[in-house]
Amino acid sequence: MKKNVISFISIVCVVILTGCQSTRDTMIEQGYPLAYADGFQDGCDSGNKAGGSLFDEFKKDVNRFNQEQDYAQGWTDGFRQCETEQESIQRQVRMSIEQQKLQQQTKSNELAEQHALEREVMKGVDTSSLKSLEK
Repeated sequence: MKKNVISFISIVCVVILTGCQSTRDTMIEQGYPLAYADGFQDGCDSGNKAGGSLFDEFKKDVNRFNQEQDYAQGWTDGFRQCETEQESIQRQVRMSIEQQKLQQQTKSNELAEQHALEREVMKGVDTSSLKSLEK
């Protein structure tokens, strides 16, 4: 079970890292201004960090943010979008872990219930003749 969680988390991390790495280049190819794309990338990295990512760092070129409207708008847009996406991923991972815990607890409860039922059924049954079979 733990292996499945680790695999799931690894896949999510690879998707996130791959997706954000190419965002800037894709935006430039689509005609966004360079300053906006730079800001978006920095904002996205910062939003991922704020959303709980262990793999991103907070990035903000304060001088550009204060002097270039395109950079500031890109940073703000990237931060909001990526923070929201990262929080969603974190929720999904937590839910997956909780579901696995619930499944394990359900199996454990069913097994305990089965054992209790078996003990109840065996009450009053004379098993002394079965002792000879132990050898």
